[in-house]
Amino acid sequence: MSDLLWLLALIIPLIAQIKINTSYGKYKKIKNSKGLTGFEVARKILDENGLESIYVVETSGNLTDHYDPTRKVIKLSTDIFNGDTIAAAGVAAHECGHAIQDKEGYAFMRFRSFIFPLVNLVSPFPWIAIMIGFIASWTEMFLIGIAILLIILLFQLVTLPVEFDASSRAKKELVKLKLIGKGEDEGISKMLSAAAFTYVASVLASILQILRLIMDFNDSRN
Repeated sequence: MSDLLWLLALIIPLIAQIKINTSYGKYKKIKNSKGLTGFEVARKILDENGLESIYVVETSGNLTDHYDPTRKVIKLSTDIFNGDTIAAAGVAAHECGHAIQDKEGYAFMRFRSFIFPLVNLVSPFPWIAIMIGFIASWTEMFLIGIAILLIILLFQLVTLPVEFDASSRAKKELVKLKLIGKGEDEGISKMLSAAAFTYVASVLASILQILRLIMDFNDSRN
């Protein structure tokens, strides 16, 4: 049973990554009918929502796009920033969705931002505590490691509604502002759904990993 949980914890994120790479790879090759770049899409959505003060800048890497709530800036990877594809429009709009969440004080986003410093602080330590717990059969140390993993899992769980809501806002803004052509919303929905699945997969993998660790620790003590 433990081996099955370990295998599932590896396979589920892999499937999610293949899905997003396939979907993104497809729609970054298809031009959007409006000829708008990711930067232009983001700028229009932000300006229409009273967020003129938020900068949209280019960043390096692939799928490194994100909204920084502390600096109030949207960072778009080169392909998204300069691209006039369906993928560029969808990703740019999604990051604008986060900016709108921030403006409106979206509860889950506020809570995620609140616990992020704690998660960032403890995230390097769970596996150290768990290994010490295993080697020394030290129950308390093992439980400390599991507790840290549960804190990280909480952060992942809170991230789910944040990401799903941002995608929902993105699609609404693209249609409302007529930034995409007829039928292009379907492609954007597929791509954003694939991206959202990566977060779901991470949650499932974390749960399976924690269950596997607990089972293995109990077996080692018995």
